[in-house]
Amino acid sequence: MVATPGPHSAAHPVDAVIVGAGLSGLYQLYRLRELGLTAVILEAGDDIGGTWYWNRYPGARCDIESMSYSYSFSPELDQEWEWSERYASQPEILRYIHHVADRFDLRRDVMLRTRVTRAVYDEDSHLWQVSTNTGRAVTTRFVVLATGCMSVPKDPGISGADSFTGPIYHTARWPREDVSFTGKRVAVIGTGCSGVQAIPVIAEEAAALTVFQRTPAYVLPAHNRPLRATEVAELKARYPEFRRAQRLSRGGTVFEPPTRSALEADEAERTAAYEAAWDSGFLNGLLRTYTDILTDEAANETVAEFVRSKIRSIVTDSATAELLSPRTFPFATKRPCLDTGYYATYNLPHVSLVDLRTTPIETITPRGIRTSDGEHVLDTIVFATGFDALTGSQLAIDIVGKGGVTLRERWADGPRNYLGLASVGFPNLFTLLGPLSPSVLTNIAVSLEQQVEWITDCIAHLRRNGLTEIDVAPGAEADWGVRVAEIAARTLYPAADSWYTGANVPGKPRVFLAYAGGLDRYREECDAATRSGYTGFILSSSSSSSSS
Repeated sequence: MVATPGPHSAAHPVDAVIVGAGLSGLYQLYRLRELGLTAVILEAGDDIGGTWYWNRYPGARCDIESMSYSYSFSPELDQEWEWSERYASQPEILRYIHHVADRFDLRRDVMLRTRVTRAVYDEDSHLWQVSTNTGRAVTTRFVVLATGCMSVPKDPGISGADSFTGPIYHTARWPREDVSFTGKRVAVIGTGCSGVQAIPVIAEEAAALTVFQRTPAYVLPAHNRPLRATEVAELKARYPEFRRAQRLSRGGTVFEPPTRSALEADEAERTAAYEAAWDSGFLNGLLRTYTDILTDEAANETVAEFVRSKIRSIVTDSATAELLSPRTFPFATKRPCLDTGYYATYNLPHVSLVDLRTTPIETITPRGIRTSDGEHVLDTIVFATGFDALTGSQLAIDIVGKGGVTLRERWADGPRNYLGLASVGFPNLFTLLGPLSPSVLTNIAVSLEQQVEWITDCIAHLRRNGLTEIDVAPGAEADWGVRVAEIAARTLYPAADSWYTGANVPGKPRVFLAYAGGLDRYREECDAATRSGYTGFILSSSSSSSSS
């Protein structure tokens, strides 16, 4: 279903513009409507869904359990929607998003095929002028960037792609029509989570599959399966209690936290704990075993070697098993991946692995890919090369704040904001699931609800008190950046060259991009700012201002 242009399709002023019609943007629209505000979503895609619209590659599915990775704001929605699998596939998640949009009549305020190109703040009127690729412009008091933390595909940076005579696909921009690999010689470049999910599915069809890997990932078994009617009924019976526990949890998932160091346990005890976690099928199962997996190198190495031992037990060729074994970064300092049959795929006779550390790609040719070791003749190439994460989607828009300063200029040395929500000099501009917030380190279905509700309450406060502008105090922004960095420094996260630090994008500033203190502590920080009259923010009306 495609939304038709509604009353906000021209330069009519609205109270709020939301950029992006994914899970967070749709929920923000729902909440702003509850306040009685006029709001419109501007969406670049042909349909709603955000991440789950664009990422439709073979094998795409969530790595958080379906009944946890869903909205919690409507008890009726919780009861009526039926998930079919433990880990939902992309088509099922997209159906869920469509159901939510239809149930709450959200589509009428969504403008599709409308990419925001520029947003300029007028200091006299305290309004934003938002421009789009269609020529339409919207004037608004508030802008909410719900552009996604993983929505701008990373340029593979490989020369010669235009010369290749076969089709080239990117996992983050997969076509809507079916893609057949039957009888084809296929290359997949990249073994991050998208590649890990796609490779086993592509291997089922392809005549030959060559995987080009630079850095192996830690891949854990999903043990995905159909949900049993009894377990669905059991959770639905206690959904209100479960949802409360999610909101108060460290990462948006509910589990019993560990109490001991990995180094306090003997090897047999650790192995038993790791085996149970491996068999659980949880993304963070191994992290939940002991308290210091992400803070102590020696403790972390016990988990890393356990995973490597599992790889050796699955992959029959010892040289291939070693190539697939991560040794250059601590476990979980890059996002682990959940798989279905990933390692076993390399036992298939028509699947081969190319180590780009020893034989790097030189160029793409008309016939395939040439490495330092020779040419691989191919019919199809798939890029699974990831994203310009967390900052890419905001910096893709030319955002101009006070004094004509652009967000690109303000963030030239890395993102700067307060609470991951707003930046100095860009009043009334909020970011959902952006940098320096918990976002990608959590179940984002829970994180997005917390941030949407905070922004909604903030806007309600402004309107109640006759205020027209909220900006960030420079000291609060600086302190938040220091705090985020200090928390990250107490972990092993900065030890890895990962998209968590921007290291996957050439020239991107090296900054740890997420708040690693936990969603529970982050919620407390946000609530404390609200309770104290928006400490760290500068609130003003058209004629006066106040600093909190």
